[in-house]
Amino acid sequence: MSTRPATAKYAYLGPAGTFTEAALRGITSANDQLTPFPTVTAALDAVRSGEFERALVPIENSVEGVVARTLDELATGVPLVITAETTIPVSFCLMVSPQHVGQAITRVATHPHAESQCRAFIARELPGVEVVTTPSTAAAAEGINNGNWDAAIASQNAAEKYGLHVVASDIGDNPGAVTRFVLVERPGTTPPATGFDRTSLVAYIGMDHAGALLEILTEFAKNDVNLTFIQSRPTGRELGHYHFIIDVEGHLTDQPVKDSIEGLRAICEDIRILGSYPRTTKNIQAEEKR
Repeated sequence: MSTRPATAKYAYLGPAGTFTEAALRGITSANDQLTPFPTVTAALDAVRSGEFERALVPIENSVEGVVARTLDELATGVPLVITAETTIPVSFCLMVSPQHVGQAITRVATHPHAESQCRAFIARELPGVEVVTTPSTAAAAEGINNGNWDAAIASQNAAEKYGLHVVASDIGDNPGAVTRFVLVERPGTTPPATGFDRTSLVAYIGMDHAGALLEILTEFAKNDVNLTFIQSRPTGRELGHYHFIIDVEGHLTDQPVKDSIEGLRAICEDIRILGSYPRTTKNIQAEEKR
């Protein structure tokens, strides 16, 4: 008699109908348990507590840039590691309840990243309309049925999940928009090298000083390691304290990456390895088009 495959428990940025859910369903099986959480912090804390094995959260959009909350949680929260990444194209719709079709829109809700990617449409089609920000696009769609606002900007999937009427489709200013998501677990798991990998880390410097960033970049340059992402974020301790979140091509076991990290340890206050994992082909194609 065959045995049922083990069920893995995944947390994700919810509610149901988010782009995060769509991305997660693309990398999980029907046997896995997928549970939505209201914020990135809540989803990651569910993994930290041991209640869930993994969480999928957005980290970067090809148009709007980084998801600051994800970066800050990974850089300063209780340590977690990235074990995989995935990307999906994102397309937005304007939606209302079936009862509101043809009526004036006075309040529209969406996630700040979605608003930024639909600026031209909002200015042209919804001038003077109040824009309410929500933790996710699906939360905006869900709120229509609660009477919180007249309309939402979210995905086609969200419209279907919440029984909403799509007024306009593909309203984003950049039709080729792509969002990258990372799969996060508790420390202890590092996928083996594939030859097509990405290593993510945080470099903590002391007080900011002239040439601090150049010192960090030099360590990678002299080892011929290519950077695909770098972002400066405040530590939260006091003004003048920063850290750099960095993605590089290569695996932790690759000698050039190992040498670069050892060099950073000599010049940085601390280093946190966020993970070493396979790159997605789609993501690399998106990077090449930027």
